Amino acid sequence: QVQLVESGGGPVQAGRSLRLSCAASGYTDRAYCMGWFRQAPGKEREVIASVDPSDRTDYADSVKGRFAISRDKAKNTLYLQMNSLKPEDTATYYCAADPAIAGLYCRGHYNYWGQGTQVTVSS
Repeated sequence: QVQLVESGGGPVQAGRSLRLSCAASGYTDRAYCMGWFRQAPGKEREVIASVDPSDRTDYADSVKGRFAISRDKAKNTLYLQMNSLKPEDTATYYCAADPAIAGLYCRGHYNYWGQGTQVTVSS
């Protein structure tokens, strides 16, 4: 089992930055695929950023160039640096993790989820 706890959300004005953190605990002694998702009211949850065990990253078009996913493996912590925030970025943000296949490959499905942190961007 892996437990994930997000932090760093809150209210922010458009154009400003926030950094979300996701602390992992539990059975972390293996390679994981990790991602950030968000869900706005009335909308489906969407993946916005992911990182594989080789630290290759991928982003949704809506955040590409503004958000950056990274992780500190020594601290078992995943980050999402969010710059140039827009009101449409308002959502609950979740981190997720899934054991990598053969320690390398991500299947695009996540078994472990955090409880979410709210980000509210005002214009």
